[in-house]
Amino acid sequence: MTTQTMTPAPEAPSEQPVQQKTPSGSFDPKMLLTSLPDALRKLDPRLMVKNPVMFVVEVGAIASTVLAFTDSSTFVWWIVVWLWLTVLFANLAEAVAEGRGKAQAATLRRAKTETTARRLTADGTEEEVPATALQLGDRVVVEAGQIIPGDGDVVEGVASVDESAITGESAPVIRESGGDRSAVTGGTRVLSDRIVVKITTKPGESFIDRMIALVEGASRQKTPNEIALNILLASLTIVFLMATVTLQPFAQYAGVDLSLVVLVALLVCLIPTTIGALLSAIGIAGMDRLVQRNVLAMSGRAVEAAGDVNTLLLDKTGTITLGNRQAAEFIPVAGVSETELADAAQLSSLADETPEGRSIVVLAKSRYGLRERHTGELPHATFVEFTAQTRMSGVDVDGRQVRKGAAGAVTAWITAQGGQLDSALGELVDGISASGGTPLVVAESNSHGARALGVIHLKDVVKAGMRERFDQMRAMGIRTVMITGDNQLTAQAIAEEAGVDDFLAEATPEDKMALIKKEQEGGRLVAMTGDGTNDAPALAQADVGVAMNSGTSAAKEAGNMVDLDSNPTKLIEIVEIGKQLLITRGSLTTFSIANDVAKYFAILPALFAGAYPGLDKLNIMRLDSAESAILSAVIFNALVIVVLVPLALRGVRYKPSSASAMLRRNLLIYGVGGLVTPFIGIKLIDLLVSVIPGIG
Repeated sequence: MTTQTMTPAPEAPSEQPVQQKTPSGSFDPKMLLTSLPDALRKLDPRLMVKNPVMFVVEVGAIASTVLAFTDSSTFVWWIVVWLWLTVLFANLAEAVAEGRGKAQAATLRRAKTETTARRLTADGTEEEVPATALQLGDRVVVEAGQIIPGDGDVVEGVASVDESAITGESAPVIRESGGDRSAVTGGTRVLSDRIVVKITTKPGESFIDRMIALVEGASRQKTPNEIALNILLASLTIVFLMATVTLQPFAQYAGVDLSLVVLVALLVCLIPTTIGALLSAIGIAGMDRLVQRNVLAMSGRAVEAAGDVNTLLLDKTGTITLGNRQAAEFIPVAGVSETELADAAQLSSLADETPEGRSIVVLAKSRYGLRERHTGELPHATFVEFTAQTRMSGVDVDGRQVRKGAAGAVTAWITAQGGQLDSALGELVDGISASGGTPLVVAESNSHGARALGVIHLKDVVKAGMRERFDQMRAMGIRTVMITGDNQLTAQAIAEEAGVDDFLAEATPEDKMALIKKEQEGGRLVAMTGDGTNDAPALAQADVGVAMNSGTSAAKEAGNMVDLDSNPTKLIEIVEIGKQLLITRGSLTTFSIANDVAKYFAILPALFAGAYPGLDKLNIMRLDSAESAILSAVIFNALVIVVLVPLALRGVRYKPSSASAMLRRNLLIYGVGGLVTPFIGIKLIDLLVSVIPGIG
């Protein structure tokens, strides 16, 4: 295995990544009302215990409610109400995040249950059964206008398939038996022809079943990073719980009366309730943002890993290039004009239905203005189809023979026709081959003899905008590696044009695996896209394996993400969403902890300034009283959760920059903002609650 390091020509990286259009209105206030029943159901302590911070708040709310019946003062009941609202708002944030996928899940579930299948029996006859009754290995017949009843591989036939129900893309795709375009998804519709599909999933494990579970959030597991943050928050909660408990004897010594309700309110304000309330919603929203871009992440761990990716491996064919070699240039020999060569090349390609043949006809029409002709316009012509033996195609018409094909085959044909070879022809062929292209020689034979007209330069066309996209990845600190089975010369030419950092030529599945392991041994996280069965081992080994929905079932099973649009370059958006998830979590954690610092200045000076007048200097907000200070802090603590729900769902905006620059931005906006906002918010609330009888 060998790799070649590339140093692409410098280009100014784009300031912002190319964003795909996503559904507008990532947060609608109506969601709060529609998600309220789910938020109330989440008050079950058996569910709340999964969130240690909010479980402590709920226990405090229960204890305060019990005490409120013995001390029915206005102040106590106000505290109780806002403690319960704090818990409810936390549940509401999670319920809103989960609820956004329910409509999509309902549509998918309905399509699944209403579909029937034409199952083939052992004797070759057909029987109609519900799609839900299909078993692994069953074969079903699907014709034009019918819904594919389950995930599987096409084992017979070829058809055009509408996958818009799954991908949202209106353009149909071709699915055929054999190769890497045989996989079909249940719930998609056949538009033409007839195919036989072999079911490759067990009942309840189909792609739609997994998609339903994912968009509903039912199968979302906490990621390692999220678990670690939960442990940190739980530890902080224990520390503040111990600190709050020790305040009681200290208050008694100072002659300050601290009731249990006040201690609970103080604890709730000092523990990191803001991030504790929003942590789950941030993770769910990250996966949901992928769904909006038609990418299914099979685990939150994959989304998180995408944010830390260091190396990106991309298959050349269909990812960096269009996948089919296209005619790029007509190069005539001396004495032949480009138009004459283009005309002969087009004529010899009329019966060539390959993508290469079609591209020759298109190039002749677009660049030289030659009208596109059809085989029916030449009734007396004899068309010669391409075969693996002759390696040529062409046409015999009006006493003229035109041939196009591999250099060796066409030059041998010229010699057999009694023609002479142009010495410059070999130089043209060798030049194209050295640049990584494929030369096709065009020749003709008539009453004057046989001769070569020139060479068609076929090349793997790099997709538009690829260099800019790789510049964006470089700005993110991501190293890009192109993987191809082509030889070194071809691989190097494509790599230079696309602007990747490195390439692996003549790659086998074993080479891909070895490269991924080598990168991982260096402590780097690796992402890879693929669609073929030969990509499956590498997709499974990669930290982020993005399988194309158009690919094989083996590839989709091996990856931990599936791109429903089968657009490999979308990995850029996947990385951005992963980074956005991590940045959002870090930003709101910073904001939450900064909030807690500000609340110290709001509550503690107000509580103890009477006993220790020196503390009054810390009461910089000049709050009305100890009761109004505590209540104002509790109310602010609850309301700030609702205010931050849209940000948790939308995510903090990500711009490619260095880690130090992101840290400075995070501290400046969310650190300083987290300190200043409570001072303003608590003071404004204090002005309102101080006029409530029994509070001021």
